[in-house]
Amino acid sequence: MVDDTQKTILVIEDDPIIRGLLELNLGDEGYTVLSAEDGQEGVRLAGKKLPGLILMDMRLPSITGWEATRQLKAAPETRHIPIIALTAQSTSQDLRRCFDAGCDAFMTKPIQFAQLFTKIEMLLNRSVNMVE
Repeated sequence: MVDDTQKTILVIEDDPIIRGLLELNLGDEGYTVLSAEDGQEGVRLAGKKLPGLILMDMRLPSITGWEATRQLKAAPETRHIPIIALTAQSTSQDLRRCFDAGCDAFMTKPIQFAQLFTKIEMLLNRSVNMVE
């Protein structure tokens, strides 16, 4: 069972329209949403707030989503947080690059919200079960 602290999702996305759509849809599903516009801000916010899950755009200013993911997975306080890569690129090489960086799942843009919510719940439940 996912508790309220796990229901916080950090959206790291530089496009304000996509970020707004994610915030709106996640909020409508009962999630608490935190947002960051770039990789550096996202890494800082994740370390400070410790969200239950992160949605990571891979093409970000300052540091890329790949680098931000590597930093988060290397830090003891954030390495347990599931990260879903969000990208318009969907080749097998892109997929491999996301998993090599440490992402737990992968979603292509445009985002299919029903699929996204399924992945979020799966990862949050897996994360809770690993702690128990």
